[in-house]
Order: sequence, then structure tokens, then C-alpha cells
Amino acid sequence: MCDQCSEIMPDRPTPSRRSAMLLTAAALGTAFSERAFAKKTKTPPKPQNVLSPDAALKRLMEGNARYVDGVSRRHDFKHEREALAGGQNPFAAVLSCADSRIAPEYAFDTGRGDLFVCRVAGNFAGTETIASLEYAVAVLNTPLILVLGHDACGAVDATLKALKDNTSPPGHIPSLVDAIAPAAKAAMQQGGEVLDKAIRQNVVDNVGKLKSAAPILSAAVEQGKLRIAGGIYRLTTGTVDLIAQG
Repeated sequence: MCDQCSEIMPDRPTPSRRSAMLLTAAALGTAFSERAFAKKTKTPPKPQNVLSPDAALKRLMEGNARYVDGVSRRHDFKHEREALAGGQNPFAAVLSCADSRIAPEYAFDTGRGDLFVCRVAGNFAGTETIASLEYAVAVLNTPLILVLGHDACGAVDATLKALKDNTSPPGHIPSLVDAIAPAAKAAMQQGGEVLDKAIRQNVVDNVGKLKSAAPILSAAVEQGKLRIAGGIYRLTTGTVDLIAQG
């Protein structure tokens, strides 16, 4: 710089080490906050699955109506794979019986990433199942859980026979009997079509169990973020009849 210029231009103060550190910290703080905000507002894999609990149940039942009428949609599995590779946001969770004739994804005409399905013979909520559904609600923000029983359920029928004959099935099957026994006993006291009543009662009991499952599911229900309903799948028609709508 020439002598004349140096006389005209004032001396610029050199930033202190403390000032430099504060500026760096502020810049990093802004960067991290922007990153956190971007993460919060990240578009979910399936934006159409972001629904209210009531809208989720409506969509589920509309899918069942299409399935019953034989007009199921053609789902684009190929192009959905890439979107779902990095995450999932199912609009409903289904606790279904493991019976091979019951396939929730078909019964509700849904695609990949739409349903979070837990299946166990007798569609009851054991510890592991409740934990899985808690994950769906707390982590995946699923707004609906449907407990799905079905006609002629073998697990419920086996429970009724075990109670009536005072026998114990082989292997680990008694664990199923123990879980379904309360509903079966209630139906036996009523008489009539005991199997149908036990199947229905089993769904109602497990809807109630999930609603009261603290701390995650019960809190979500109280806050209006989650709806827990029950239904029975009819084998001959494919229709799902809602019996406990939350």
C-alpha cells in the first residue's frame, strides 16, 4: 500500500481471539439449528400417509370396500422401493391373527409402507406386540391401530376346547390359551354362539388393553393423536365389520 493511501485509510482493528471464537460459535450454532430444522421438516417417504386418526380409519375402510368389490388398485411397488428405502410412515397399524387366510395388506388394498402389521394367532396384545405398536406410534407417528379378529378363529376355538375339557395343548400353545382365556370364559358364561362371541370379546378386550397401555399408547389416545379400533374379518366376503371404533 502507498504512503498516501495509508494516510487516507484508517487503521482497521484486528479481531481479538475471543471475538473470533464467538463468531465461530455463532456460525456453528446457526448451521446446527438449520440442520435440525431441515430434519424436522423433512418430507416423509409417503406424504399421503400423514393423516388424522379419523381419516386413517376412513381410508382403511375405503380400501376394504374396494377389496370386497374386487376393484383393488394397482400398486406401484417398483418405484416405491426407493422412497421407502430410507424410512417409513405407515398410516395405520394392524394387530391381526396369523391365520393364512387373513392378509391385512390385501384386505385393505394397501401398498408397501402403508400398514405396520403385527400378527399372532388369536390377535392378542402380548408384551412384544405392545412394544412393537408403541414403536409404530412413538417413532413412526402412526395415528391408528386396528385389532383385527376373524370368523372361525382356530386359536379362539382351541382355547374354548381346552377350557371345556380342562386339558392343556402341547408345546407352547398354552401361552395362547392363557392370553385368550378371559374372552373365552366370558363367552362361555353367556352361552349361545360361543365361538362367535369369544372372537368378538377377544377383539374388544385387546382394544381396551391397548388403550390403557401406559405410558405411550394411553397418552397418545388421550392427546387425540391415536385412535384404537377393532374389527372382524368375514372369511366368506372379505368384509371387515367394525365392532369397537375407538
